[in-house]
Amino acid sequence: MAQPLLEIRDLTVGFDTDRGWIVPVRNVSFCIYLGQTAALVGESGCGKSVTALSILRLIAEPPGRILSGKVLMEGRDLLALPEAQMRSVRGKDIAMIFQEPMTSLNPVFTIGDQIMEAILLHQHVTAREARDIAERSLYDVGIADPGRRLNEYPHQMSGGMRQRVMIAMALSCKPKLLIADEPTTALDVTIQAQILELLRKVQRQANMAMLLITHDLGVVAENADVVGVMYASRIVEYATVEDLFDRPAHPYTEGLFRSVPKLGNLAERLATIPGTVPNPAHFPSGCKFHPRCHRMEGDAKCGQIEPSLREVAGSHWAACHHVPNHASSPETSPRLDHRREVVAMATEDLGADVLPSAKEYRP
Repeated sequence: MAQPLLEIRDLTVGFDTDRGWIVPVRNVSFCIYLGQTAALVGESGCGKSVTALSILRLIAEPPGRILSGKVLMEGRDLLALPEAQMRSVRGKDIAMIFQEPMTSLNPVFTIGDQIMEAILLHQHVTAREARDIAERSLYDVGIADPGRRLNEYPHQMSGGMRQRVMIAMALSCKPKLLIADEPTTALDVTIQAQILELLRKVQRQANMAMLLITHDLGVVAENADVVGVMYASRIVEYATVEDLFDRPAHPYTEGLFRSVPKLGNLAERLATIPGTVPNPAHFPSGCKFHPRCHRMEGDAKCGQIEPSLREVAGSHWAACHHVPNHASSPETSPRLDHRREVVAMATEDLGADVLPSAKEYRP
């Protein structure tokens, strides 16, 4: 079996606040392999972005602190590296696309200056060569007249173009892993499809691994190989994208699928999950989903004992007392070196690869 490019083991992250310690990420474990897209999906506030920022050690300390766990990049623990060595990892081995490019790009520096900064930091090239690499990077992400655009400022570009600039900046040093945190949140559907197709194209060409963070099940269906579903700071289900869409095991995952609007559905109201996401400062006892769960039916154990993440079937993990065979299943860390089964869609889908069983979830 191939070794993972990145392995996260029992990652726990806390924030010291006036109300005491808040722990938005608890005991998170999963692996990512070269050429693979792993997705983390869940409602806002479940811990997806904090997990991603922790990989690059971008959590502000204080108030944040990585309380326990390991983040292994090709066997090297990133959490144990001195800051000087960690700076050489950021951008070169692991790059990140943030949620909102306008807040990530510096408004007082040109696009060229910002892309060249990363190139000059991680590659032994001259300023002229760095500018040529930056221009080529803009061309590769579909920006017309890239030489002129290098001299422009972020406010002179549209939202879609700024997101392309962020992708060009992230890919300019040819990272082994790209973390894409809600890369299409503020974009319209047409630009969203173009950006996602661009990421897929670059990934295929470079055999790059990608961690995709999103709450959009359509994006997951079209792009992910393996999926981790997060709820209340933990991964509650982990499986291949085909298995997750065909056979969701956790009641929270089932609720997410029921709440997706579907073409041809004549229901007057959308299905919703009752209740609200718990506050990390006041998590309920036992299973954190039990106040909203339809499976409880008066089962006191759900409110008293938090279920562990167990491999309840081949290559399928879930954390729920009511999943068949949960109690007798092994408690292991998710490891799936899996690539999606794809079919080619029509040209109007911009060449996207879509799961046959997941077409109805496309945005």
